[in-house]
Amino acid sequence: MALDEPDAAQVSLGAEIRRRRKEQGLTLANLAAQAGISHPFLSQLERGYARPSMTTLERIARALDTTQVSLMLTADPARARNTPTSAPEGAQVVRSDEGARLPQAGDKAGYARLLVSGDAAFFPQEQVLSRREYAEYFRHEQDEWVHVVSGEIEVDLGDGHYLELHKGDSLYYAGGIPHRWRLVGPDVAHLIRVQASP
Repeated sequence: MALDEPDAAQVSLGAEIRRRRKEQGLTLANLAAQAGISHPFLSQLERGYARPSMTTLERIARALDTTQVSLMLTADPARARNTPTSAPEGAQVVRSDEGARLPQAGDKAGYARLLVSGDAAFFPQEQVLSRREYAEYFRHEQDEWVHVVSGEIEVDLGDGHYLELHKGDSLYYAGGIPHRWRLVGPDVAHLIRVQASP
C-alpha cells in the first residue's frame, strides 16, 4: 500500500529492512527478487512511502533470514515516538491506538496489530480478518497459538488438513507447520494470535 506521506512507523520499518539488506550485501533488486516483490515497491518501503501486507512482510523476513515479528517490532508507532509509559521495568502497556499495525494480504482484508513492543517471551497479535480467499502459507520456526474472539474461520495446515474454528475455539501448532486462514462466517473475524519468541 503506497503512502502519500511517510509516517514514523513506516520510516522505522523501512530503515530496518534497508539495514538488514545492506548487512547481507544485497541490492534492492536482489532482495526484491528473493521476496517476490517489485524493485520500486521495495524502494518505497525502505523510504517509508509504502506499507507492506503481512504476507509481503513475511516474504521479506524470509529473504533476510529473520522473522516477521522482528521486523514488525520496528514499525511500532509508540516505539518510534518513544512514548513514555508509567509501567515498571519488565511490564509493557500497549494502548488501543498503539502497536505495529499492518494490513492483511488483499484489499480490505483486515489487519494485524502487534500487542507488545521490544523483547518478550511471546508475541501476541490482534488480527481482524475479512478475507474469504486464502493468501499464501506462512511457515516459521516458532510455535503459534490462535484464538477466535468472534467470527468463524477455516484454517489450512497443509497436506489437506483443514479445521473450522468458531468463537471461543483455539488452535496450537508447532513451528514449521504451514498455516493460513480465511473467513467462512458471515461476519468479520477477530482473532488473537500468539507466536513464541524466536
